[in-house]
Amino acid sequence: MEAEQRQKRPEDEPGTGVVTAFGRQLKLLRVRAGMDRAEFGKRVGYSADTVASIEQGRRIPQARFIERADEVLGAGGLLTALKEEVGRAQYPVFFRDAARLEADAHELFLYAVQAIPGLLQTEEYTRALLAMRRPLLDEDTMEQRVAARLSRQEILSRWPAPLMSFVIEEAVLRKPFGGTPVLRGVLENVLLTGQKRNVEIQVMPNDREDNAGVDGPFTLITPRRGDQIAYLEVQGRSILVSDRDEVRSISARYGIIRSQALTPRESLGFVEKVLGEL
Repeated sequence: MEAEQRQKRPEDEPGTGVVTAFGRQLKLLRVRAGMDRAEFGKRVGYSADTVASIEQGRRIPQARFIERADEVLGAGGLLTALKEEVGRAQYPVFFRDAARLEADAHELFLYAVQAIPGLLQTEEYTRALLAMRRPLLDEDTMEQRVAARLSRQEILSRWPAPLMSFVIEEAVLRKPFGGTPVLRGVLENVLLTGQKRNVEIQVMPNDREDNAGVDGPFTLITPRRGDQIAYLEVQGRSILVSDRDEVRSISARYGIIRSQALTPRESLGFVEKVLGEL
């Protein structure tokens, strides 16, 4: 098996791939139904401009739009059949394969050194991170990325619940991205999520003299069927590692990192302490 690397970023180029195909199919069905964009938009609850953007492949439709459009146009599933593929197009291209694996994961283990993990973020925190991206993202892309990241959190309520473990560096808990109120909100969300039975959150204190995570962040994904896979990401580039020996090594490293961090109970107390200092 080999590692796969994504180096280009065509997600910043609208009107490509499955999004364009969906838009063309939508327009064909709308015209066949004898509706202009204003009438169709009113029926599905979106503006005519939004409908135009979707038909032209400039905007990625949300799942609720696809479901409603299929119903209004009597498409018989022609549009909803594309819902999964269109949904993946919401993510940056380098993350799409990982998003697919994550959504079906039996276990997720994540080591975070730069920001609160996406599965634990609030909308305000996510928006603050995306606003800092350089080069700047346009507003439509920003909204798509925010919606996509929040939609990933559905896994937290899934049943059977996946086993999830997060080790977060203390420095991450103290970075005031978006300002103090935003940081306070995301830390409160970390506490809330950490109380779930299938979630363990651990903090790696700054004063630790030993830290096996010096090589950087990573995620371990165990699908319901298949072997564990490691996901590495930096500067808009990603690698999915499936080589068993390499994944075994990363998994062993995660075990050491967990042993060096605070326990889950100690960690939630630590997050409460940081909150009290804000």
